[in-house]
Amino acid sequence: MHGHSRLSTSSPAASPTAAAGAGGRSVAATTIPSPPSSPRLRRTRSEKTPDSFISITVGGFGGKGGWRRGSAGGGGVAEKQNLVESVVFVVLAAVFRRRGVLLVAPLLYISGMLLYMGSLSFDVDVNLKGGGVVVRKRAPPGSVYRSPQVFERLLPFMEADTNGSHNLLMTAWDPKLRQGWKPCEDNNIKSELPTSNGFLIIEANGGLNQQRLSICDAVAVAGLLNATLVIPIFHLNSVWQDSSKFGDIFDEDFFIQSLRNHVDVVRELPSDVLERFNHNISSIVNLRVKAWSSPTYYLQNVLPKLRRMRAVRIAPFSNRLAHAVSPDIQGLRCLANFKALRFSEPIRTLAEKMVDRMVKNSSHSDGKYVSVHLRFETDMVAFSCCEYDGGEEEKHEMDIARERSWRGKFRRRGRIIRPGANRVDGKCPLTPLEVGMMLRGMGFDNTTSIYIAAGNIYKAEKYMAPLKQMFPRLETKDTLATAEELTSFKGHLSRLAALDYTVCLHSEVFVTTQGGNFPHFLMGHRRYLHEGHAKTVKPDKRKLALLFDKPSIRWQDFKRQMQDMLHHSDQKGSELRKPSGSLYTYPMPDCMCKQPEESRYGDNNTSLSF
Repeated sequence: MHGHSRLSTSSPAASPTAAAGAGGRSVAATTIPSPPSSPRLRRTRSEKTPDSFISITVGGFGGKGGWRRGSAGGGGVAEKQNLVESVVFVVLAAVFRRRGVLLVAPLLYISGMLLYMGSLSFDVDVNLKGGGVVVRKRAPPGSVYRSPQVFERLLPFMEADTNGSHNLLMTAWDPKLRQGWKPCEDNNIKSELPTSNGFLIIEANGGLNQQRLSICDAVAVAGLLNATLVIPIFHLNSVWQDSSKFGDIFDEDFFIQSLRNHVDVVRELPSDVLERFNHNISSIVNLRVKAWSSPTYYLQNVLPKLRRMRAVRIAPFSNRLAHAVSPDIQGLRCLANFKALRFSEPIRTLAEKMVDRMVKNSSHSDGKYVSVHLRFETDMVAFSCCEYDGGEEEKHEMDIARERSWRGKFRRRGRIIRPGANRVDGKCPLTPLEVGMMLRGMGFDNTTSIYIAAGNIYKAEKYMAPLKQMFPRLETKDTLATAEELTSFKGHLSRLAALDYTVCLHSEVFVTTQGGNFPHFLMGHRRYLHEGHAKTVKPDKRKLALLFDKPSIRWQDFKRQMQDMLHHSDQKGSELRKPSGSLYTYPMPDCMCKQPEESRYGDNNTSLSF
């Protein structure tokens, strides 16, 4: 057997010059070809620098050939070993030609599991004839509005699934979950108020319930400072555009009378005080109070100025008092919100008629109905930066709406809008279609009476159609009240919101879809009227986004998820206020007291005042 040279004749290193050894001696190049060495033996000699390679081309996965071996120089290899290798190569090549899918099987299995668990967003296609695996990236969850496809698929099952004689309105809430709360007695009545330290003037901004919050907090601050509260001034909001004054929305006389034993309230400043400021309220110093200020801040920073100047102004006055205050100050908030603030006589009169009509229309369910706060107005859709199925036209309309109401806010440098991420994060307003599917999944059938509390729905004719298809007994303030009755309310969004508030307050089930002051105040008010239970459906919008992203979902699976959501809302209906929570949403235990066990099952009728 010949000794093998490490120098190939085809290599430039085969020249005498390049073949010089470490000792400077030239080694003559040989023309004897080197037989291929065994990769196994070669690897044994040098683990770090393998001298050969093997490339594999599998039939059906990129070529027609079998194993191809690259040439290499190196040590001797026994013919027996070459024979064994050749046999192994032939066998493996045959297996891979005929069973090429075996290479892909583990990949398919792992990819399938990851896709099932939601870890990957890819679609994998295997094409054995074409010779390969095609991996396509799938649109992320929430990036496409797929609810109409889900609705189209589930509608036949929805229509076939009837409750028969059972009406969910009669059993929506579990009476065992009620903990027996009732409004606390007023034990802080004062026979005579101490001498006032001065006059407090506040400006309430925002919509109906943001104004309500400001008013109640102003009553609490006036009580804290022993100040005389001037009937709050309503600031014209850029979005609401309602010029209504306090007396247009709330009953001024009732407000003053209800607080007379706790806080002194006047309609306007006395003439002698006005004279000090040249009869111009704008001349009164405006104290810039930071949000969520503590009672200590007011006593140390506002009270001295109030005593010295006899009148101070705080504008704006939204969220200017901390949630955590002493029980006596909390009691003033409770008194103002749940008793002193009632709507003006024109609002109460029409609201009572609307509630009576809803009850009459719901005679098949013992006068019980569902109310839905539907936040799918143009401004809300624009503010959410979510996309639906309107394409370029919708994007253009939303850009115009955002610029009209929030000039430049959404065009600031560095601001990135991700509609899909907003939807998955539960920040997109539910569409009428999605609300209807949710309620039908929970078990409310097409005989259920529903009241929709909303402004002007975005493209109402298009988006409301499927909701009306699912719930023919659908009412709004425009169908429940006559055009003549609504004449004096048109153009005054806060007054219209007061009508919605009242009808929702007295429904058996209230559904909130987007958050905000309106549902937060309603949930608290409903707890106050219903033994501490909100009787409110508060959907998990993150879960809904994922469910509505699955056009292939089965009706039974969807129903189970919706019924679990209803049960969860029932359980959370009697929550107590946490230290960081608002008593306007959670009135227990600040505004409500626990009934003794033996008296819970007596007379549970609560008088509902407008």
